[in-house]
Amino acid sequence: MRKHKHPYRIRKFFIRMNPVRLLPGHHQDHYPATLRELFESSTEKFAKRRLSCFIDGTQTYSYSRFRYMCDRQSQRLSRFGISAGDKVAILAQNMPNWTVAFFTATAFGRVAIPILPDSSENEITNILTHSESKVIFISKRLLPKLSQECIDRLTLVIDIETFEIIKKEKDAFQCDGWVRTPSADELAAIIYTSGTTGKAKGVMLSHRNLCQNIMEAHKAERCFKKDRFMSILPMAHAYEMALGCLYPIYVGACVYYIPKPPTPSVLMSAMKKVRPSVMCSVPLIIEKVYRKSIVPTVESSRTLKWMQKSLPWLFYRLVGGRLYKSFGGKLHFFGVGGSKLDPVVEAFLKKCHFPYAIGYGLTECAPLVCNAMVGRTVVGSIGIPSYKVEVRLDNVNPETGEGEIVCRGDNVMLGYYKDPERTQQVIDDDGWFHTNDVAIVDKYGNFHIKGRLNNTILGPSGENIYPEEIEQVINNEEGVSESLVVERDGKLVALVKFEDNVLDWNLEGEERFYEKVESLQKTLQERINRLLGKNSQVSKVDAMKEPFEKSATQKIRRFLYKNKK
Repeated sequence: MRKHKHPYRIRKFFIRMNPVRLLPGHHQDHYPATLRELFESSTEKFAKRRLSCFIDGTQTYSYSRFRYMCDRQSQRLSRFGISAGDKVAILAQNMPNWTVAFFTATAFGRVAIPILPDSSENEITNILTHSESKVIFISKRLLPKLSQECIDRLTLVIDIETFEIIKKEKDAFQCDGWVRTPSADELAAIIYTSGTTGKAKGVMLSHRNLCQNIMEAHKAERCFKKDRFMSILPMAHAYEMALGCLYPIYVGACVYYIPKPPTPSVLMSAMKKVRPSVMCSVPLIIEKVYRKSIVPTVESSRTLKWMQKSLPWLFYRLVGGRLYKSFGGKLHFFGVGGSKLDPVVEAFLKKCHFPYAIGYGLTECAPLVCNAMVGRTVVGSIGIPSYKVEVRLDNVNPETGEGEIVCRGDNVMLGYYKDPERTQQVIDDDGWFHTNDVAIVDKYGNFHIKGRLNNTILGPSGENIYPEEIEQVINNEEGVSESLVVERDGKLVALVKFEDNVLDWNLEGEERFYEKVESLQKTLQERINRLLGKNSQVSKVDAMKEPFEKSATQKIRRFLYKNKK
């Protein structure tokens, strides 16, 4: 029986066999040093091609139209005295005009301040105040989050959907704003991130940082002008900004945006319509597809269960083919990053020959540090160092081989805005950035993350316990939606959010509800402790009523739950 091959595998075979014909630009890998250079070269080279649009065809830009609009918006900012070096904030959901606003700032020497759309009013106020932003491009639906205090302080408030001015400081209309062509080491953007640790940090990324990530992406996975990117992650996050916005502009591709929130039904409908060839995602999306669609389908079919046991090659070919089609049937790259992918789900994807890739990085590295590309993934691994990025382990434990990931290269940030002390804590004198992630390296050079240094729990015998590893075991139990393991009074406690069909909180207050909660908690504790080592035993399971609060990449904000009782 011939081994099943997806189109992306056939495509890669022919690229290897005839690189000159299928890789027209392979002989001149010229990479831009600044976003201005990227802006000028791509809008000239791909002038007539489509750059971006909503999936319904609205807000469409060709590369030449995009350049015209950026020039026009930049001239308007200059008329209000907004010069090179001034801060321009962007607060909006994903849309083609987001990219216009970003390049209106960065291509002319100004500094972009991308703000995540799910930020609270207080967070937005703090970011605008700390960054000293003079302008904000904002969508109408998020305008209520903008306090009057901020509006009064800003020179311009612009509706990003129409580019109409909502508020302007009349005294600022002096036509004396000036622009310049930025250098590679000039500040391009400040991305504020609280990650999972609390206090927000303003990560200063230079033009060189962002352009280095374009190079890393291109060396890892070649994309072309005919590729169709679909953008579903927040553009204000470094991951989507670099790989889902800047990289497609470099290769002359088109990016499609969804005008509605990407719920599972909206997302599946959009993928059937666009049939994307490239997507960036977070683990939660593909894990939900696996747990809520694939697993129930298999469990309810005697034929599929028999096939999985007796004819696994046919089972994975059949189920994998259906999964591939549900994503539009044209994918050659499905990037997964932002947090660790569940090894059970990854093993399934690998057996199905689904074209997934793993990326590891941090906002401070703009963001790529390591990658495991399509066809080269190792289950549980973040892969090898990205192109021109030095990666090693620091303070390695000789017994376990565990050490902190540190990296060095043109991807490492300039520092934290107005916070030199915190900058010195993470970047040493030799330029190594300390990630706070603990990992081991296998004999093939692949890095495997164990957990976060500041999440590590010290066991009774002095051993390191990584809560992330325990959570993976819990999350694979039937009926569990998500979990978080914390240390309380020297013992491990698992906070668990059960699936809605397992535990109905609407019945809270009834005697039978509390009996069911107690039974679920006790049963789950017994099941997971049978799967865990002696030092990782969970002493208690607590059912959570509300979903955990998460970051933009769907990582749980641990600091909110560590000390709660």
